[in-house]
Amino acid sequence: MAKGEFGERLKREREMREVSMDEIVKATRISKRFIEALEDEDWEKLPGGVFGHGFVRTIARYLGLDEEALLGEYDAVRAEKVPPAPSKPEERIPAPPRWIPVVAILMILLLAVGVFYAGRYGWRRFAERRERKRASEASVAPAPQPGVSAAAPATDSPSPAASSSSALLDLSVSTSAATRVRILADGKLQLDMELPAGETRHFSANQQFEVTAGDSSAVLLELNGQAMPPVGAPGASGTIVLSQKDLKP
Repeated sequence: MAKGEFGERLKREREMREVSMDEIVKATRISKRFIEALEDEDWEKLPGGVFGHGFVRTIARYLGLDEEALLGEYDAVRAEKVPPAPSKPEERIPAPPRWIPVVAILMILLLAVGVFYAGRYGWRRFAERRERKRASEASVAPAPQPGVSAAAPATDSPSPAASSSSALLDLSVSTSAATRVRILADGKLQLDMELPAGETRHFSANQQFEVTAGDSSAVLLELNGQAMPPVGAPGASGTIVLSQKDLKP
């Protein structure tokens, strides 16, 4: 794809639907600078990975475009413009000194000798203790009374383990910048801490999640593999509740 075609198409689709920049920012909760960077193909101002995919999915969904097709164009043009990471120079591991193998062999031999003598001494003590115990039991054991039989001890049969129900919802939380995040799963607190940039966490629930972020534009949410809307307005704190009804059929 030639340079500018992806950004020009995105801008053209928005203008054909008479959607202003302020309207799409308010509806998608994506920062204006990120939307302008997508339309201008200014990749240095855009986060990569799941954050870029989340922005493209949210914009395509709002404009009524094919999400997968737009993602394919985004990946193709970004792969052409973003240079590959430089390969690391080969680091040779220096050879160990010659005396190290000799010392290692001597230590193994000493350890083997120590284990041998410890085992032999331990076995001898165990045999002596067992003989003393047998002699003591034989001297104090009462004679069995006639007509009385020993009852076999009753054993409790193990109860079957209850099968645990598997969680219905899987939440992926990723951060593009450091921000405080609070997660409630089915009303139970799972996380309440400052997450650094580039962090990804996964959580499970049966009914719903409640997500609160200090910086809404720094958090990307995926529920069962589907991108979710931003938590709140860009640069501000926000809270969102996600459940099964937020998943696309």
